[in-house]
Amino acid sequence: MSEEFKARPVHLTPISLSLLFGILCTYLILLSPTEHYNVAPLPEGLFGAFGNACYFVILVGVGATLLYLLLKNKNHKMITIITAFALTTAIFTLSFIYLFAAFSLFPFPFMEFVALILSASITALADFAMFKIRSRICSLIVISLGGALGAFLGTSIPTLSTIFILCFLVIYDMFAVYHGPVGKIARNGLEKLHGLSFSFKNIQMGLGDLTFYSMLSGHMFINFGFLSCSASVIGILVGCFLSFKMLEKKGMLPGLPFPIILGLTLSLLVTLLI
Repeated sequence: MSEEFKARPVHLTPISLSLLFGILCTYLILLSPTEHYNVAPLPEGLFGAFGNACYFVILVGVGATLLYLLLKNKNHKMITIITAFALTTAIFTLSFIYLFAAFSLFPFPFMEFVALILSASITALADFAMFKIRSRICSLIVISLGGALGAFLGTSIPTLSTIFILCFLVIYDMFAVYHGPVGKIARNGLEKLHGLSFSFKNIQMGLGDLTFYSMLSGHMFINFGFLSCSASVIGILVGCFLSFKMLEKKGMLPGLPFPIILGLTLSLLVTLLI
């Protein structure tokens, strides 16, 4: 982070693009007649939501700790293998889900096969851009992946579990940045984790931040409608800008607390009022 960094509205551009792409993905799922997925391991309910939140936070924590240990030991080859496998799997799976959802609106013969071939092609091109060329298009891939993955999670997890997961992640993010593996990874250089972060005008952000922003807005859109979704987007963007303003004095800051708290609060208020 440059000492001369000044937060400006333009810094919200990649976040806005990711949110917009996530909403478009959510809208596609909403229109599609295909069955919605459910990736929450436990059934919805107070204890189930608590368990689901713990499950997702543990997954995030274990992943971040593993990457930090590999980075600390300078095992860059293993980092590349793990991130390449995870990103390849995510891009291929999400491409197939959204392409199949789009094709299902206008069914035609062998649409599953066509979706499979196109998904493999998209994945190959994305991998080539991220791990071979490593050009600016890598940031665009991360921005799009964050929106698509967040939309998938937002449409695949029930409301109470979504709220618990986001709140637990806010707490974890504050701990992980200041005392845990995320902050240590950031100090060692997020740019070394190709495909897991992006930079824009002196700001470095992780894929996880974009994913959980879109998870919130996508969930609000598909479950509570456009107004609740719009409120969440406004809250997220205002929260991000507040975080960027704080970055003028701090070199590092957790990306989830302000955007998620404001986005969740505004969207729930609008949901209750309409």
